[in-house]
Amino acid sequence: MTRILITGANGQVGFELQRALAPLGEILACDRLQLDLADSANLEVVLNRFQPDIIVNPAAYTAVDHAETEQAAAMAINVIVPAQLATWAAQHDALLVHYSTDYVFDGQKEGAYIEDDAANPQSVYGRSKWQGEQAIRASGCRQLILRTSWVVGAHGNNFLKTILHLARERASLSIVSDQIGAPTSAALIADVTSQLLGRYLHQPSSFPFGTYHLTASGSTSWHGYARHVVTLAEQAGFELALHPDTIQPIPTSGYPLPASRPANSRLSCDKLSKTFGLTLPDWQQGVDYVFAQLND
Repeated sequence: MTRILITGANGQVGFELQRALAPLGEILACDRLQLDLADSANLEVVLNRFQPDIIVNPAAYTAVDHAETEQAAAMAINVIVPAQLATWAAQHDALLVHYSTDYVFDGQKEGAYIEDDAANPQSVYGRSKWQGEQAIRASGCRQLILRTSWVVGAHGNNFLKTILHLARERASLSIVSDQIGAPTSAALIADVTSQLLGRYLHQPSSFPFGTYHLTASGSTSWHGYARHVVTLAEQAGFELALHPDTIQPIPTSGYPLPASRPANSRLSCDKLSKTFGLTLPDWQQGVDYVFAQLND
């Protein structure tokens, strides 16, 4: 039976991966208590004990603003851990699936980024994720690097949940409107991962390893995203202080944060779609799905 190790089991993507990958083999899903990624010796022990055929690594340091002052912590989880996983995978002929981010780009391109566009991260978080990618490639292991953006899930904290909370308390809200991307559900990321791994297990010798972009189709701003969420809540009969029309658009300069955000987070998924024959749903479908899960 195929042995699959999943890190970051309590994260948005890690939680969904446990469901999506369960039919493919024996799953060892580790949270922070079971697998302290900051402890390299412990990580090696877990790898050697379980002997995974596939390592799936959604675990990451994702506190974008805190990373500006906690660089060592960000680098440890986003660079050193992927490097260690990749080294082990190369030595044991295992596959490493790793998730990266739109933050590896500077966000200045007019159109959607393709996989071969030059990286130019503008934050510590972005640099750490890019260096993690580079470490994996340098290892020579079997690798599948999936870049995604604006992740949303029923499990864990995210923008959708924050907006729902604020909509109950505030009569007005100002949201950035000049950052564009595709909200992408954790369930979609997990389900596509399962599709790719199913193909890998069926034809490992001809599998097209490499880096792919994986986001929902379409795009919106954070402002448009917030309006969509509040509209869903209104339609569901929530008692709200906020209405879609009272959400005010503001520029990024009107909401300064420690870490720079890409103005353009759009990622072209044509390579993924054409290589694997996949159709990626529109971002609203994923957001609606998560909203429905939260309110069942």
